[in-house]
Amino acid sequence: MRPIIITMGDPTGIGPELILRSLAAGGLPNRPLLVVGDLQVLQNTATQLGVKPQISTDAQGRTCFTLKGNRFSLQPLSQLAPDNFSPGHPDDCCGRAMVAYIEWAISECRAGRAAAMVTCPINKAAINRAGCHFPGHTELLGERCQAKRVVMMLAGSHLRVTLATIHTALAKVPGLLDSQEIFETIRITDKSLREHFGLKVPRIAVLALNPHAGEEGLFGDEEERFIRPAIALAQQAGICASGPHSADTLFYFAARGDYDAVVCMYHDQGLIPLKLLHFDDAVNVTLGLPIVRTSVDHGTAYDLVGSGRASIASLQAAIQMAARMADNLKF
Repeated sequence: MRPIIITMGDPTGIGPELILRSLAAGGLPNRPLLVVGDLQVLQNTATQLGVKPQISTDAQGRTCFTLKGNRFSLQPLSQLAPDNFSPGHPDDCCGRAMVAYIEWAISECRAGRAAAMVTCPINKAAINRAGCHFPGHTELLGERCQAKRVVMMLAGSHLRVTLATIHTALAKVPGLLDSQEIFETIRITDKSLREHFGLKVPRIAVLALNPHAGEEGLFGDEEERFIRPAIALAQQAGICASGPHSADTLFYFAARGDYDAVVCMYHDQGLIPLKLLHFDDAVNVTLGLPIVRTSVDHGTAYDLVGSGRASIASLQAAIQMAARMADNLKF
């Protein structure tokens, strides 16, 4: 069975700790797990946490960590000196290491040697200082996988949202909306729900931009100019899409199970309700790639490194979701 790769993320962030604590907690899928990271960082983190994993070697000669019967193998791609840096202060070597972990995981997934990749958080400034000029994981993945368009999904057990626009100033959102782009967001959402989540006829709610869906143009006309035509295109393509729905009421119905996903026009429109329901266990999924990629839905949490207080729920949920998505693709 092909492994799920977990990238360690920022060596000075919360990633190494979350990986080890998830291993100790159990509840992981019955699949091989392969961590891409740094042996000394993981060993120092284990010492800091007061956990004592059993160290062995797997059939490929990789170092294995075992805790309470749970196990992962390690693909070491860096040899950092953890005593020389502190949480929240990644140097250029750390930045290059973060990129190396991601690039290797992408290549393994694209070559079919891995079923999925799960990413721990990175420091975006550090990877840029290291010469990787991307805003984050999503853009790097899209470029390396030569994806025409990628869509960000945030998902939990009660709600899934995808975003027509992502990290942009709210004032710029209306100017970025376009019927074809919104349609592509709907289409990619539908395709992923069918292929990765095993839904035969996904029910997709598409949100309005303006209060009360524009109130027949009283509060704006983006619904008539862009959103409604995009929904019509989706329906013509056989997609079960409806809207434009007013965002102030739709999430109640989505959270109770009336819809399988909600297409949102801007970042906070989707993430506020998502995080209200799934603050600890939300998963970030990149749709539109030829590979499966999930991620924790939080940052490097420098203030919590070494404390043992950071929640492992998002990483565990990301690993479980990656396994389910891979299973639906028969990986």
